Amino acid sequence: MRSKSILLSVLVALIALAGPAIAQDPGFAGAAPGHGKPNVVLVFMDNFGWGELGVYGGGILRGAPTPRIDTLASEGLRLLNFNVEAQCTPSRAAILTGRYALRTGNASIPIETPVYGLTQWEYTLAEMFSDVGYATGLFGKWHLGHTEGRYPTNQGFDQWYGIPNSSDESAWPDDTRYRPDSHPFAHAEYVMEARKGEEPQKLKIYDTEARILIDDEITDRAVDFMQRQTAADKPFFLFVPYTQTHMPVIPHPDFRGTTGNGDFADVLAQVDAYVGRLLDEVERLGITDNTIFIFSSDNGPDPTVPHQSFAGPWSGSYFTGREGSLRVPFIMRWPGRVPAGAVSNEIVHEMDLFPTLARIVGGMVPDDRIIDGVDQLEFFEGKQETSNREAVIVYVGSELYGVKWRNYKMMSKEIDRAFADPTRTYGVPLIYDLHTDPKEEHPLNSRWYYSGWVRWPAGQVLVDHIGSLKKEPPIRPGTQDPYEPVRGQ
Repeated sequence: MRSKSILLSVLVALIALAGPAIAQDPGFAGAAPGHGKPNVVLVFMDNFGWGELGVYGGGILRGAPTPRIDTLASEGLRLLNFNVEAQCTPSRAAILTGRYALRTGNASIPIETPVYGLTQWEYTLAEMFSDVGYATGLFGKWHLGHTEGRYPTNQGFDQWYGIPNSSDESAWPDDTRYRPDSHPFAHAEYVMEARKGEEPQKLKIYDTEARILIDDEITDRAVDFMQRQTAADKPFFLFVPYTQTHMPVIPHPDFRGTTGNGDFADVLAQVDAYVGRLLDEVERLGITDNTIFIFSSDNGPDPTVPHQSFAGPWSGSYFTGREGSLRVPFIMRWPGRVPAGAVSNEIVHEMDLFPTLARIVGGMVPDDRIIDGVDQLEFFEGKQETSNREAVIVYVGSELYGVKWRNYKMMSKEIDRAFADPTRTYGVPLIYDLHTDPKEEHPLNSRWYYSGWVRWPAGQVLVDHIGSLKKEPPIRPGTQDPYEPVRGQ
């Protein structure tokens, strides 16, 4: 298999360089009457860079203050080194399964096959929450399948409203060159809704007009979902993958021109206001102390002008292995459990949310497959200063680019920005110290050999990961249901 040969090539380069069920957390004393379990709200932005928010150095620097989300950060934990996958689809697969996206057959956005997404064999966050009595709702972008059996309500969500794919497709119906009859999957995208056990319904074509309005609609439905579950005294998992700031970045009419600093700044103000509406409703419902509220993003910025987001001090766009692609904002508020105002530069990956949340709510982490996420509860709670993760494997699509270990990166492949730049492959991996070279500009400085020892711990992470792929071969893109795993050696 091509990906295996690439992994083996990385291993050769390194050698050349060298010459079942988890009980609910007993420390949780639920504040809510009745169910006693914390609600979870997970806001997941689209192509939203590390440096957009005021609390991450953006805000007014980007033309729009973000007071609501900045205040949220002051009430909880803010991570400076929260890592995700380099593209939309793999990032969503990773956060929902606790596994590297390559394992699930979703290492890239759908290019090889139009039949993509999670097989029903995968066990998702939504299924985990549902199995312990939670109501589950997804309102927003899915991007993990648009064919029968691959919608959110086939993967554990009770309810879904949003789009199956991505917002760039909203431009198709408005273009005179568009030919919907050119291919069965070149059809226009729809805004859809579904309930578990029912066929998803197409509500309207997702064109530019619908694209402008949808995040407001998502917010309304998310608020309604919280109201209904709170009235029923039922704990809930609310996943809100907003469509902004994916291209085209066009503000809702209520926000157009409000900042005087252009469309992107208007959308940034819009994002802050919509998250503020969710926070206001949590407060109004009296469930603040019993709700884990998380804000993050699927990957770093799009480099396409004028839709480009801001990665702050980091270089690179999404679809690269650079820090600007991999690091995104992460804010977590859980009053009484997560210390207010905490800030850390420890490495955490989006996959870590699966085992951490499972432990909190008494959910299951499967033991019949490799789970790459690690439990970070004690770290999130401030009971330990260090993360339980030291390393992240860096993929761009199905290509293994390198490894990030502590404050170092060892890279065998690089690309500077999405779409236009060529990929560079190195016979001997480059090593970066992100403390002294945060923009990844000087791997071959005059003192490079001082960091040569990094090849041993970082290389071991790669060797172990490659071994895990032999033990459990990745699901191939386009795999149909029903799927049964093939075990390796």
